This record gives sequence, structure tokens and C-alpha cells, in this order.
Amino acid sequence: MTKKNAFYAQSGGVTAVINASAAGVIEAAREHSDTIGTVYAGRDGIVGALTEDLIDTSAETDEAIAALRHTPAGAFGSARYKLKSLEENRAQYERLIEVFKAHNIGYFFYNGGGDSADTCEKISHLSDEMGFPIQAIHIPKTMDNDLPHTDCSPGFGSVAKYTAVSIREAGFDLHSMCKTSTKVFILEVMGRHAGWTAAAGGLAAEHEGDAPHILLFPEIAFDADKFLAKVDETVKAHGFCTIVASEGVEVAGARDDRDIDAFGHVQLGGVAPQLAELIKKKLGYKYHYAIADYLMRAARHVASATDVDQAYAVGRAAVEYAVAGKSGVMVTIDRQNDAPYEWTIGEAPLSEVANVEKFMPRNFISEDGFHITDAARRYLKPLIAGESYPPYVDGLPDYARLTLKPVEKKLGTTFQV
Repeated sequence: MTKKNAFYAQSGGVTAVINASAAGVIEAAREHSDTIGTVYAGRDGIVGALTEDLIDTSAETDEAIAALRHTPAGAFGSARYKLKSLEENRAQYERLIEVFKAHNIGYFFYNGGGDSADTCEKISHLSDEMGFPIQAIHIPKTMDNDLPHTDCSPGFGSVAKYTAVSIREAGFDLHSMCKTSTKVFILEVMGRHAGWTAAAGGLAAEHEGDAPHILLFPEIAFDADKFLAKVDETVKAHGFCTIVASEGVEVAGARDDRDIDAFGHVQLGGVAPQLAELIKKKLGYKYHYAIADYLMRAARHVASATDVDQAYAVGRAAVEYAVAGKSGVMVTIDRQNDAPYEWTIGEAPLSEVANVEKFMPRNFISEDGFHITDAARRYLKPLIAGESYPPYVDGLPDYARLTLKPVEKKLGTTFQV
């Protein structure tokens, strides 16, 4: 059988560790050079495949690929580009198969969340139908931690660590000045429908009165009166109040004027100033707020070692699964034990992953809805464990910069995305 090449693409919002998965894929593929030819990467994710804009990863040195393990963001570029259903736009999928045929690509590794799992499944089925079988393996990635059938999603452990560290440090700052200055600090964190990232902030509170005092989850309907009473009670008891709020919390009810992204998701953000205005108006306390946004998902300097190891492992496993003949599956992380944390690699069918969200279970949230339980702590603590600092040069992180050598196009046609 003729040796097939592989295609790797990064999808959606990047993370501090998605490049570790890329390193895992490329290094494992190089070890299987008898089975897998060249690994091509899509420039700007799946858009690179549609436009036949491929990157030749064989032009990168072993040292450069290894350095991806400590480099944040998407080394090959990512995209928020959701392919429509086969019924709506079959031409998109046929174009992908056309490009894969032209470049002898028989392996498709798609690194992303629920939407990319859906794309991966569709390609797996359509390629068989079109007589050009492609082994499609989905590599999990989402800092929201909302993928089903996996203990956690690579990218989450590092934003969880960032959140817990940041709110602990901000809490110390606020406490030192609260007598004569700011009483309330709000940290807005990413998290659309699932409150995993906000929950991670709760790990910073180990003793009575520790920050954060209040966590706000999308899974719990926001009650302004209860919230304000909790803030007031906390300030009177401890002198200050720190809050971690998920961006998906609806403070003032649904809004119809927000933008929609390429995946069809409502553009979030702005919860912190809404909460701050509410506190100022109703309680009169001086406040500050911060919106972590890209800072939290790009913070490779404070990445979780557990997260880095898992991100790399799922990338390698994707290749091993493909070499073993598997397709239409997502690599999973399977928890075997809480303390000490033990995990293994598994798999889940893409039909059970695509477009399915995993929410915070109610028993992870305190009875009053404002904090986490011991069960949540047992789940979260191992995921932020360990440090994995990047190398530093002249006081700054030394991140990989790839050559990104383009692959010569073979098709005489273009495709508009």
C-alpha cells in the first residue's frame, strides 16, 4: 500500500498548550515514517485545507518541533470557521477531499472542540462515500472544558491554574488596601455555557475569608438580590469581597444586540462591568474589575504541568490510533484515581462528542450557588498541579518561531471561504 501523508489543523480559540498536541502529532508521525509520509499543517486551520494553503512540517527541525511544547497559541494558525452541514454545502467537504487526494493525504488530525469534532466525523463518513478513505482522528482542545467523554480537555488545566493564581494574588492585594480603598474586585473569566473556569478560581480559597468569596456560574440563574446581599455580607465580615464571574452569566437578562461568531456562538464579555455597575448603584462600594480574556488562554508562563503532559499525550495517541487503523474517534483522557491523580488515554466515538457540551454537575456547586464543593476540589486540584515553565532569555519567555514553509499547490482551482 502506498504510504499516505497526514494533515493536521488547529481549530477555534487557541490555548497555552495546543502546540504541545501539535508536537505530539508531528513527533509521533516522524517515528512512524514507514507508515506516515509528510505531515502537512493547515495554515489558519481548516481554511488552509479548503484553500490548499498547506505547511510542510518536515521543513521544521526536531528542536523547533520540541519547542512547541512550551509555546502558546496556534503555531500554524487557527480559525473560527464552521463548515455547514453536508446538506447545506456539500461542496466544502468535496473540496477537502479533493485537496487531500491531490496531496495523497490519508490521515486527518483535527485539534479542537465540539464543532471540530463534528467536522471530523463528517469527513470520516464522506471520504468513504467518495471512495477515498481518510482516517479522521479528533484531538481534544478547549479551555472551556466542555467536551464530553473525557475527564478534562487539554487547555483547561492551564487556564484553571491562571484563574486560581490570579484571584489569589488579587485577593492579597485587595485585602491589604480595603480599609481605606477598594472593597470589591471582580475577575471575569472565559466560559460560555459551562462554569468550569470560574470554578477553578475557587481552589484559591482554602481558609475562611480567603479570596474568592463569590463564584458566578452560567449553570446557576443569576439573582441580583441574592448576589448583592452576599457581596454586602462579605464586605462587612471580611472588609472586602472578591468575585470570579464566568462570561456566560446573564446579569441583566438576554441581550439581542450581541455579535455572533463564525461558529454561531454569541459574542460574550462584559459581565464584570455590569456587575460593577450594579454594586456601585445598589451598595455604593468602590470597585475594580479585570477581564482576563486572551491573557488567560495565552498564559503559557503559568501553565499546568499536568495540562502540558496531557496535551502532548493526546497528540501522540491520535497518531498511534491512526496507525492502528482507527477512525471517527476522539482521543480521551480517562481518570483512574483522584489522589494521586492517575489517568490513561482512551477513545470515544465522534458521534457522541460532536456538538455536545459538558456542564458543571450540580454537586460541584455549593448549595447557595456561590462557590464550589469538596467534590469539585477533588476533581479540579490535580488538573492545575505542577509547573512547566518555558525557557527564558533576557527576562522573557523564548517561544518557538517556525519557518512555516508553504507546500506547492497542485490544483488549478481556487475555493472561496
